[in-house]
Amino acid sequence: MSPYVQRFVMHIGEMGSKWGLNRTLGQMCGLLYVTPRPMNAEEMAETLNISRSNVSMGLKELKAWRLVQPASVPGDRREYWTTSKDVWEIFRVLAEERRRREIDPTLSMLRDTLLADPTSEEDRYAQDRLQEMHDLIELLNNWVDDMSGLPSKTLVRMLKLGRKVGRLLGPRRTKTESHETTLN
Repeated sequence: MSPYVQRFVMHIGEMGSKWGLNRTLGQMCGLLYVTPRPMNAEEMAETLNISRSNVSMGLKELKAWRLVQPASVPGDRREYWTTSKDVWEIFRVLAEERRRREIDPTLSMLRDTLLADPTSEEDRYAQDRLQEMHDLIELLNNWVDDMSGLPSKTLVRMLKLGRKVGRLLGPRRTKTESHETTLN
């Protein structure tokens, strides 16, 4: 692995823990992303200097996350692996998996909690706060659902348009202004 590729792979490994993966899974996914051909487990283990069993367990986890797919190499019976070369697709998969693992359980808890009748003024206040949180998460989920089916080029255009709209609408609020708005 060249120093150029190694720098990226090691960084993606460190970032993996922030995205819900561990370091090894991040490194494996990063390596497959920048490698132009499918790799088998032995190659990944040797390249990343990790055990073959660690690679096998990592591939199972990455497959569960839908971040790797088996690939065939003509004339070779070993199992090879690859990942999407479309960074937007990887982002979509990570977002969907994080949503399924983190956001959906939170929404479920909020729904259950909101069904209960508040028994005190303190509970009514908390219920109002939880309703706002529920509504925000639902709104964002609906938006993500609407966006997820769009082609990557359309998403890029929309994101660029969002920046233009933000500039047209005027200066951004400061943290103090944002905090004051939430308190009022």
